[in-house]
Amino acid sequence: MEYYNLKDPRIRTGFRGAVEKGISSNMGLFMPARIPRPDEAFFSRLPGLALPEIAMEVGQLYVGNEIPVPAMRQICEEAFDFPVIIRQLDERSQVLELFHGPTAAFKDFGARFMAGCFRYFSTQDDRRTVVLVATSGDTGGAIASSFLGVDGVDVVILYPSGMVSRLQENQITTMGSNITAIEIEGTFDDCQAMVKGILSGAATGGRVKLTSANSINIARLIPQTFYYYYALARTGKGTVLSVPSGNFGNITAAAMAWKSGLGILHLVAATNINRVVPEYLDTGIFKPAPTVATIANAMDVGNPGNFDRLRRVFDDDYETISRSVAGCWFDDDRISKHMGEEYLRTGYILDPHGAVASLGLKEYLDSHPGTTGIFAATAHPAKFTGIVEPLIGREVEVPDSLVKFLSGTKRSVKMRPGTENLKQYLIDSYGC
Repeated sequence: MEYYNLKDPRIRTGFRGAVEKGISSNMGLFMPARIPRPDEAFFSRLPGLALPEIAMEVGQLYVGNEIPVPAMRQICEEAFDFPVIIRQLDERSQVLELFHGPTAAFKDFGARFMAGCFRYFSTQDDRRTVVLVATSGDTGGAIASSFLGVDGVDVVILYPSGMVSRLQENQITTMGSNITAIEIEGTFDDCQAMVKGILSGAATGGRVKLTSANSINIARLIPQTFYYYYALARTGKGTVLSVPSGNFGNITAAAMAWKSGLGILHLVAATNINRVVPEYLDTGIFKPAPTVATIANAMDVGNPGNFDRLRRVFDDDYETISRSVAGCWFDDDRISKHMGEEYLRTGYILDPHGAVASLGLKEYLDSHPGTTGIFAATAHPAKFTGIVEPLIGREVEVPDSLVKFLSGTKRSVKMRPGTENLKQYLIDSYGC
């Protein structure tokens, strides 16, 4: 499998090259030269396959011979050793719970798969790898958990000061070891721009290898397709899929699965008031905007990093993407109201991000009688108790995996926005 640079398709590399570089020197993201299509035998067996088995078969199509089958099998079995749960809410809608991993967020899928790939590649190179991460909430905790203690790898996580929940911040700042948290006095877009700026200018062949673990890295994006195969095999063809969308990696992964032959009827890209992609789907004009803070903080992105990838899945054809993907957005009042109403209606507890996806699905189903759908719940509501509990009038049970993060000593490096500031930190710390 070849991967090409979205900004210059002449620049090509293999899976390992795309993973270790993360982003090209001209800020271009890497994309597979083609979306691989599993054979019909795979789709016929799909309902009986466990998630690690799906991951093994689909993942091998993207990786090719760069990771041998036995190593890929081990990566998938170790990465996906937690459940994916589908719950029926009413006769037309289901919820795909993606928050049963070690950090109670869907980011565990991509982070753990990527960490497994890095472990395998590190056995073939004695240089230290420095993984740069920009997070608006859950990515940082998932990456920190997945890479904690991995030999030959240091992780540097950038997060916007005061714009993540307390529990999310504790997941980022209390681990120590090979994990460093940098608290940026700005927005997620500032954090993402700093990471992209460093990687696009990074020289190869130095003392360390620099890469990213954001969804700009293809090794984070590919595994997000796996759970959509799992879900659709259990809900049936012709299902509408609503995905909470911030940096638009998760909906891009769903689109990649759809293009590979998975029977998704329609995609719904649901977001908060940071609505640049829904506006593009309405008008054909993509106009990045300043980030606006909301209660669905992981989706507070004004210039989504994966938007170019999403368009490329649909061959950069506006008519095709606008027919296949519905865009919608909701403000904090609507999100909060829906969380309370759904708890009264069904007893189900939504986090703010799952609420956005639930609203997106409801809006689509209301306008398309006879259809059924599933929405992705991407974070456990216990990560947002200050928002959720007043709306439902009761305490949210905190899963054991999160209890240890309710306390701990915060350690972070404070930094002003700007690529030069991060560059100086890396020079001082690693000589790169």
